[in-house]
Order: sequence, then structure tokens, then C-alpha cells
Amino acid sequence: MAATRARVQRRPVHGVLLLDKPLGLSSNQALQKAKWLLRAEKAGHTGTLDPLATGVLPLCFGAATKFSQGHLDADKTYEATLRLGVRTSTGDAEGDVIDTQPVPDISLAQLEAVCQRFTGRIAQVPPMHSALKKDGKPLYAYARAGVEVERTPREVEIYTLNLDLTLDTSAQAAINIEVKCSKGTYIRTLGEDIGAALGCGGHLRRLRRVLTGPFSAAQCVSLEALEAMGDAERLAQLQAPQVLLSGHQTVTLAEDDAGRFLSGMRRRGDWPDAERVAVFGASPHALLGTAHVKAGELIPGRLLSPVEIQQTLLQNPTKHLHDQQ
Repeated sequence: MAATRARVQRRPVHGVLLLDKPLGLSSNQALQKAKWLLRAEKAGHTGTLDPLATGVLPLCFGAATKFSQGHLDADKTYEATLRLGVRTSTGDAEGDVIDTQPVPDISLAQLEAVCQRFTGRIAQVPPMHSALKKDGKPLYAYARAGVEVERTPREVEIYTLNLDLTLDTSAQAAINIEVKCSKGTYIRTLGEDIGAALGCGGHLRRLRRVLTGPFSAAQCVSLEALEAMGDAERLAQLQAPQVLLSGHQTVTLAEDDAGRFLSGMRRRGDWPDAERVAVFGASPHALLGTAHVKAGELIPGRLLSPVEIQQTLLQNPTKHLHDQQ
């Protein structure tokens, strides 16, 4: 008879884990693995990466999940390799080959022209193999059923785009891509559009996210490294929830005002108007939640519970204080 697998005793864990997502796992699979390793009760991620993509995937645990939505708007930077002359059903190496074309000689001037064409505000048609929903159903579900549905083009912004033509060891033409872009940009679609503009088509052979908002790949930990750590070292990898609020103005409240703010009451002060505010308590120094300021009123947004605040302080008080500063 097979041995019964020991049940993992879950616990409250709060913070942000910067994970270097490995090749071959979906974002949710990577999240569930990290959640199991940390024995965390509650977890979520801040936007997905395809299974064939690697790189920066911020994972939110406990109190940090309350602020993950705002990070979906963060700008991203990617490195990718576009194989020229071969189109696939998915726009990447996972799909079936649907067309092949000879690759023409490509000049530096042509690459520069393509860079200019796809830099700035551009319209993209979301790919069928994506998690974007149509009538409550993800597009990839239609694609797997062999159904193609109409998609409305969406405007995204490409801040910088660098293209470098190269030949790999098998003498296949490819382009290395470095791109900084706004939220919602599909790099597979960008690669396909670049291939079409060069007259030969193409698909992504490699995709790596190296930056999302303020978080870089150099700050990330791999699942393999996390698995090799002891429990205390794993917890030490977590950053305090307020790292998700780096673009917010800060307000610090004295004890009485902090208590009232946490109960949902507005507070008055000489603060300038601000759309995004991170609110801290003065004693102890702890994140209370988010708010906005209008006409001298601090209006509560997403709030932590007293229990979450206490657990976050106890989990790693030194890191918590450092990350506030």
C-alpha cells in the first residue's frame, strides 16, 4: 500500500517573494510550489508568464495580496529571441509550424526602420493563445477547441526596442530583442509583427522577463534555491508588503489616528492631495494600508487587519522596518 503523504501544516505568511520563474512551469504552478515550500495559507501572483517564459515573477503572500492588483500596471522589460522564417500556431516554440519562408538578407537600415515602426504607441491584436477572456472564457480555451474569435486591437506602448540580427550554431537566422513596454504588451505578438514586417515571419524561441516595475531578475531567487533552503532562510527571502507601494506618497499616523484609520474612518491633516498613499503607524512602525488624500482628508483604501499587522511585524521585524525606509 502506498505511503500516505504527510499533510502540510499551513501558516500565515506575509510578504513578497521575487521568484525567477523556471522554464516549463505555468505561473500558477510556480506559485503553488513556492506556497507549499513556505507553508503559506494565502498567495497570489502579480501577472502571469507563459510556461516557455522565464524571469521575474513577484509572488504575494498574506497581507501583500491586498496590494498585488496595483502592480499589474507596472512597466516590464523583456529579452527574447525571434526565430525568423518559421511561423507557429502559438507564436512561440510550443506551437505547431504553420508556415515557412526564406529569410532575406536584412540590412541594419531595415532593422532600424522596424525599431522605429514598433516604438511608441502601437495597436496589438491579442493572440488566441492567451489568458485574455471573451464572454467569460479564456482565449486559449477557444484556441484549443480550434475556434478563432474576433479580438479587438488594444493600444500598448513600447518605450524602447533594440533588435540584433544573429545566426545561431545551425546557421538559422534569429533576432535578439530587448524591449521595455507598458502593461498588456504581448511579446509573442510583437515578435510575429516584427517577422511579418521583415517579410519572412517568425516565432519566439526564448522569452525572459528581466524587469517588472522596480524588481529585477538580479533580485530573484529560483525555486531550486528555495527548495534547498531551511525554513528560516526561506522566510528571509520575503520582502515586506510595502515594496509593492514604491510609487506611493507616505503618511505616518500617531497611535490614536492609526487606530481610527484602521477602523475605516477618514482622518484630517495638512497633507497635499494625492491619488496613491501608503499609510504607516508611528508606533510600532508598520504598514496600515493604502489611501488617497483629497481636500485634507485621508480616505482609507485597502486596509490590513490588526492581526495581519502583528503577524507581519513578528515574522521579520528588522526587514519590515528597513523596507519602510
